[in-house]
Amino acid sequence: MNVDIFGYFAAILTTAAFLPQLIKTLKTKRADDVSLTTLIMFIIGVLSWIIYGYKISSKPILIANLVTIILNVSILISKVYFSKISNKQ
Repeated sequence: MNVDIFGYFAAILTTAAFLPQLIKTLKTKRADDVSLTTLIMFIIGVLSWIIYGYKISSKPILIANLVTIILNVSILISKVYFSKISNKQ
């Protein structure tokens, strides 16, 4: 059995876990309940995983974290954008 199967399985689950938050944020146009500090810390951690995955040539780590960073940067951008809109009203 190829051990990468576990890596891909973990990658799918942990990456997909952010989809509900992104969808909710985009639907409600609100992200007040999302911690800015947590998002920033998480994004820095994911960047570190990307560097690590690249250095050890691990496709599961790279793919999962590249998708995860896209989702989380999207949440971060939405949080900043929607908070600016709500502050103007």
